[in-house]
Amino acid sequence: MDSEVSRVCRTQEEARRLYDRISGFYDLFAFPEGKYRDRALELLNIMEGETVLEIGFGTGHALVKMAELVGEEGKVYGIDISSGMLEVSKRRLQKAGLLDRVELHLGDAADLPYEDEKFDAVFMSFTLELFDTPQIPKVLAEVERVLKPGGRLGVVSMSKGEGLAVRVYEWLHERFPRCLDCRPIYLSDTVRNAGFVVVHEEKGRIFGLPLEIVIALKPRRKKPRFDADVQVVLAT
Repeated sequence: MDSEVSRVCRTQEEARRLYDRISGFYDLFAFPEGKYRDRALELLNIMEGETVLEIGFGTGHALVKMAELVGEEGKVYGIDISSGMLEVSKRRLQKAGLLDRVELHLGDAADLPYEDEKFDAVFMSFTLELFDTPQIPKVLAEVERVLKPGGRLGVVSMSKGEGLAVRVYEWLHERFPRCLDCRPIYLSDTVRNAGFVVVHEEKGRIFGLPLEIVIALKPRRKKPRFDADVQVVLAT
């Protein structure tokens, strides 16, 4: 990799308080995300009757689309750390007449409150890059756990790249980490390293900053484990 990924130094509690404070007006400055969020949902190909999860649902735009796609026989789950975002999302779903298809939870993506192999698809939009570097593999391990074999993962994230806008943003992130709490990551490499099979990648830009859409699959079978204990058994 060309350069190191910046760390996230604010705590989860600081993040929760920040997103509670801005939940009422978050859409005023996050509107450019919609184009890429919608494209990723299109690529994720959510189907009627499926059970799907959004991690970091924010103000609920994707939840509405996901609820429409799964239909009356499907179910959408959402998890976020912010009670403010949850209330905004709940009002949006009520207005759309879709609240009965969605179940929302407050919680930590690194410790998901769902059973193994529950979901057909998991979606994250501008969320994974909010986690500190050591937490990202834990989040993706939890995603792998709750996805069915062959299940789909869709992620939209700021992406590492070159250019003045990236250098300026990362400089600001390092100096004001509690205001600019997300940062670019190597998305496709990170997803592959977590054991997923990447089947589609797209790139884009918001305000000159590169982003990436990744669609990946959970393998239907895990690779056989071959560790020191197994080697000893085979050698005897």
